[in-house]
Formats: sequence, structure tokens, C-alpha cells
Amino acid sequence: MNSISFDHIRFDAVIVDLDGTMVDTLGDFAASLNRMLDDLSLPHVTPAAIETMVGKGSEHLIHSALVHVMAPDAAADAKARALFDRAWERYQHHYLAINGQHSAVYPGVIDGLKALRASGLRLACLTNKPTSFAKPLLVDKGLDGFFELVFGGDAFERKKPDPMPLLKTCEALGTTPARTLMIGDSSNDARAARAAGCPVVLVTYGYNHGEPVRGVDADGFVDSLAELAPAALR
Repeated sequence: MNSISFDHIRFDAVIVDLDGTMVDTLGDFAASLNRMLDDLSLPHVTPAAIETMVGKGSEHLIHSALVHVMAPDAAADAKARALFDRAWERYQHHYLAINGQHSAVYPGVIDGLKALRASGLRLACLTNKPTSFAKPLLVDKGLDGFFELVFGGDAFERKKPDPMPLLKTCEALGTTPARTLMIGDSSNDARAARAAGCPVVLVTYGYNHGEPVRGVDADGFVDSLAELAPAALR
């Protein structure tokens, strides 16, 4: 774990991202997207390619996958937009059917969340994943009981990296951004936190759009949520 210094900030709450931070959902994405592509008579997309598309919401993921499999067609973007509504319907159908079946909780997540809760910190889950996908996944993986609040990418008018979701989550928790830590896996989480005024720590094992996470502007990095000892946050 990198040394993390918060200049003796006393935190009241922690906001935690879902995909790539608590749960490795790449398998769920691959299964759902490729079943969607089968329905559209299009070729499959590889998990390696999907990893670079994750993190900006399902709409972005679906559009990116469509463009990817139709490239290098110069009209791929326009064709993807024309297919989007049908693709979205099929993706939702397949994702809800397999949600959690091809995913796993990362090591250290349960211990980390238990320790944070035991220290009296309030927890909220904030993800760009649709709420209808996020809540059942948390239940399936036994994580739902840790969180007072769960907000998906459709909960607010804008998604991360816009600061609105973090500010609205702080408002719902009744905490100030400066005393609310964001834990995520990508530049989306870090940029949203910086703009909202929240300190931010990133895990080193997530997706981050296929880019090295340690190049992101954050207050620190951890290899496991279990490394975020409450003593370092209180």
C-alpha cells in the first residue's frame, strides 16, 4: 500500500464505487454484451476490449461495443446509434438474467467494509451502473448490508466523472464532501471526487479504462480495501 496522508482529516462517511472496486464484473459484461451482439447478428467483443470501455455507464459501454465490432467501417458510429435502442433492450434483458453469475468480489473487500463500518463510518455505494443492476448484484454478493444508500448511474441527471453524483450522495448522507472519502478504481472516480471536493483513494486492481491507475491524480492507492485501516481514516 502507498503511504496515504489526509492531514489528519476526520472522516464521517465513505462512498464506494462498485465495478472494478468491490466486484470484478468483467465476466458479466462480456456475457451480456456478447449475447446482445448475437441477437444483432454481430461479432463478439473480447474481455480485453470491454475492460477499456467500462466505467462510464451502460449507455457508453453498449455504444462503444457496437462501434468496436463494426470498425473499421467509417459509418460505424452512425450505425451504432441507429442500433442503440434495440441493443439496449437486449443488453438489459441479458444482464438482468445473468447478473452476478460471472463476477466475483475482490479479495479484501468484505474485511475492508466490515472494518469501516465497525469504526462508525457511514457507507454509500455510488456507481455508474444502472440501479436495477447494482442493487441485485450487491445482494447476490452479500454486500448490500454494508450500505445505507445505493445510487446507480440513473439516479441523477449526470454520471461520474461529473461531481453531481458525489455531491448528491453527500447531501443524502448529510455529510460534507471534505469529510467524505471516495474509493474507486478509475479516473472517473478521481475526477468526480476532485471536482466535488472529496478526498479520493483508488484501488490498483480495477479497470480504469485500460490505463495505468497510478497515473491518476488521487490521494493514495491501495492493493486491497482491507488496507484502509479505520485508524488511518479517523
